[in-house]
Amino acid sequence: MTSVLVASDTASVRAEIAAVVQRPDREVRDVHSGPALLAAVAEDLPDLVVVDMQMGNMGGMAVCLELRLEESYGSLAHVPVLMLLDRRPDVFLARRSGAEGWLVKPLDPIRIRRAVDALLAGGTFEDPSYQPLTSASALAG
Repeated sequence: MTSVLVASDTASVRAEIAAVVQRPDREVRDVHSGPALLAAVAEDLPDLVVVDMQMGNMGGMAVCLELRLEESYGSLAHVPVLMLLDRRPDVFLARRSGAEGWLVKPLDPIRIRRAVDALLAGGTFEDPSYQPLTSASALAG
């Protein structure tokens, strides 16, 4: 059984992710803060962490950096991270923190499912939503 840990201080975000991700062969747990996520990961390593970029006392970037730091020390196995971003410019922060994937809000079930499935399969997921046009594509259109 695969395990997904969802972290957000917003109950509706946790519920939305759980509703989309839940399957008979998948356990979904949730926590409401960054420190609670780190404790839950240390206690029982999940197959995937879904973390909201904006949490009160320790947001998604700090959580992801801490997980990568613990991994580099050898005190924690690698766990893929899917980061929930509030705006497109936060993609830079998701990349810098070592997240394997990200989704830009507002969320929808299709993108959530695609991202989770990609990361659980060992891949990555880069949400193309709200991506700016490049100069070449703007001229061609």
